[in-house]
Amino acid sequence: MPADAFDTLYVRTGGPLVYQVMLLTGSRRLAFEAVDAAFHRAWEHWPEVAVDPDPAGWVRARACEYALAPWHRIRPAHQAGAPTEDAEGDPLWRAFLALPAHHRRVLLLCEGLGLTTEQAATEMEATTGATRNRLTHARTTLSRHLPGPDDPGMLETWLKDRATASSTATLPRAQCVRRTSERLTRRQTRLVLTMTATLAALIALTCATTGDDNPSGTSQQVGGHASTSDSASRGRPDPHTQPHLP
Repeated sequence: MPADAFDTLYVRTGGPLVYQVMLLTGSRRLAFEAVDAAFHRAWEHWPEVAVDPDPAGWVRARACEYALAPWHRIRPAHQAGAPTEDAEGDPLWRAFLALPAHHRRVLLLCEGLGLTTEQAATEMEATTGATRNRLTHARTTLSRHLPGPDDPGMLETWLKDRATASSTATLPRAQCVRRTSERLTRRQTRLVLTMTATLAALIALTCATTGDDNPSGTSQQVGGHASTSDSASRGRPDPHTQPHLP
């Protein structure tokens, strides 16, 4: 059953995904919001997600895209993206959050979750070369902030510990997520239908009330009939055809 498959995916991946997004953003609130939005989309597009080779990766990609969207910067006081106290108290995490968004994401995927650069490139919809370059630059930059000697294993361990953790906060039940997604879909459908009907009515009203108005007092010749100005001139004698009196 589709609902059972969705619920299994949600229960298995929802908690860790919250923590992965929180690692990317430093914000617990934004992490929950992004994961919630991603699973809503997953249920809305479930026929596509169900046949995807990596349904968890499909949801993770949408959650990361939502969380790292630039428009969060203009939200009031950055409330959704404010770093947690844990991020503020961890120098390495602060350095991680200072990296460009694509660099943070590729580090999470490759170092934290163990994806290959090819798999990360596919999930991020980037070329393998660009993904490899981002990974190299991100490693180099972040290694400068390691507390000890430059040890790539330390960075990998730090990321894995955080990427594979699970949020201790309670997630909404899978049934609630599905029902909310269905309700939002119905609301969006009604809105689109209403806007379409309103636009059609406006177009019809415009066509009914707007015509091709010709200048007053003139009309064009149609089908061989004389125009109004020609007809009016018929009542006046033509000087060229009047007989000349001696």
